[in-house]
Amino acid sequence: MQWYFVAALLTILTSSQGILTTLSQSNGKYLYDYATVPFLAEVFKLLLSTLLLWRECRISPSTRVTTEWKSVRLYVIPSIIYLIHNNVQFATLTYVDTSTYQIMGNLKIVSTAILFRLFLRRRLSNLQWMAIVLLAVGTTTSQVKGCGEATCDSLFAAPIQGYMLGVLSACLSALAGVYTEFLMKKNNDSLYWQNVQLYTFGSIFNMARLVLDDYRGGYENGSWWQRLFNGYSITTWMVVLNLGSTGLLVSWLMKYADNIVKVYSTSLAMLLTMVLSVYLFNLKPTLQLLLGTIICMMSLHMYFAPPNMLVDLPPQVRAAPENLKEVAVERRTDS
Repeated sequence: MQWYFVAALLTILTSSQGILTTLSQSNGKYLYDYATVPFLAEVFKLLLSTLLLWRECRISPSTRVTTEWKSVRLYVIPSIIYLIHNNVQFATLTYVDTSTYQIMGNLKIVSTAILFRLFLRRRLSNLQWMAIVLLAVGTTTSQVKGCGEATCDSLFAAPIQGYMLGVLSACLSALAGVYTEFLMKKNNDSLYWQNVQLYTFGSIFNMARLVLDDYRGGYENGSWWQRLFNGYSITTWMVVLNLGSTGLLVSWLMKYADNIVKVYSTSLAMLLTMVLSVYLFNLKPTLQLLLGTIICMMSLHMYFAPPNMLVDLPPQVRAAPENLKEVAVERRTDS
């Protein structure tokens, strides 16, 4: 399976995630506990990865599975990073509004590229660096409101703590992605075994969050397993399956492609979501969305196209030897 096919599928699933989540609401409210969705998605990924690992081991007994604790324990780190990231997200939103937070979130595009270069030692050409910066500019442009709106003034009105937490959130998101890629590529273990380790710890940490929410709420609504499926509809289950499938595709890209491909997929998915929302939810299209989409398409072409398609190189001059022959002949005739 080619990486660009997986990337395109990830873009489609990611773009539909926000739409499905919106459709799962009833009168603008969630009838279910939204914290149960990531938990069920992690369980879905764990069960499917376990099934695929069992099938792979039956077909190929030589499947590599490293069970040493010093290797397994490394897979808890992404869950810890994401746990800290989620708390930083909530803290950031106490200082900045949603629009500012979304715009600041685009910093993870550049921070991912920087960590990608520093920790994974992957070299990027000057054109690729320019393409990444263009991607961040394009996604930001598409999210900026018209300057006649109140939200435009609030972009630079947040306290310094909000901007610092926003930068920290972007760096944590990039760090989690780069570290996960490091784990997936550090040995030749089966992808499904690596997924089993990732999603086991992911399920544990998401379950711990549900327990903590119950404790903070004084168990007013009972324990989390008693209301696990309360308010669930077909659309809600589609959200769970979409979130789980997206995670599996990301792990595949981390194993066989890289973080930059994932960044492009998720960024283009955001633009696709905004375009689809214009038709599905009667949102008004803006000039910023059009310009942002054009810039992102230019960035995509600049990053992945061969250099000879981007730069017109002059043809090599091959007439020099012939000129030398002519000169030599003229000298002989003169003598």
